[in-house]
Amino acid sequence: MEHPKYKIALIVGAGEGLSASLARLLAAQGIRVALAARKIEKLGALCTEIGAKAYACNATEPEEVERLFGLVEREIGTPDLVVYNASGRTRGPFIDLVPADVAQAIAVSAYGGFLVAQQAAKRMLPNKHGAILFTGASASVKGYAQSAPFAMGKFALRGLAQSMARELSPQGIHVAHFVIDGGIRSAARTEPDDKPDSMLDPDAIAYSYWNVLQQPRSAWSWELELRPWVENF
Repeated sequence: MEHPKYKIALIVGAGEGLSASLARLLAAQGIRVALAARKIEKLGALCTEIGAKAYACNATEPEEVERLFGLVEREIGTPDLVVYNASGRTRGPFIDLVPADVAQAIAVSAYGGFLVAQQAAKRMLPNKHGAILFTGASASVKGYAQSAPFAMGKFALRGLAQSMARELSPQGIHVAHFVIDGGIRSAARTEPDDKPDSMLDPDAIAYSYWNVLQQPRSAWSWELELRPWVENF
């Protein structure tokens, strides 16, 4: 049974949490990694650690996204694995939400995912090979009070992933959406003493992404839900 092989990964919306864990895992598998974020200063240590290269990009701007892919192509190579990990949110009582803030949140969570995925697909389709992964959240499937913009953006991202999977999977592109149903552990955010194991380990999430990437095409998943074993759902 042959497993897909990937050579160059681009992670958009990179930071110190899940995307860093995923970058380390991919690099350990011999995959060259490019990282993109609006502010790349925070990525210096990670780039040094794994030999990655960082690129500044606002994923909601079509010209910047196109430029990003062009730079990665010229300096590293054409990505055959692209991960969209960016999110935007604004919280508050529904009647107090600022329309401009809501538009920006939806743009980061969903529109940016479309722009990145479109550039990725254009490059993958000629070879009928590649993977495009989207990071979702609990809000991808359930809208919480005082969090309407995040729910709108994540619902839209999930719809994008499902539509793309139906269109692109028969053409050799593995599209998958991950519902991260719970808080992700970090140095600044750990479980309360009375609730051990109540948060997701970012390294464990990354491992699940890798497992999906290794699926033979006769048994592809388009969506995977991940939550701590003690999480209610």
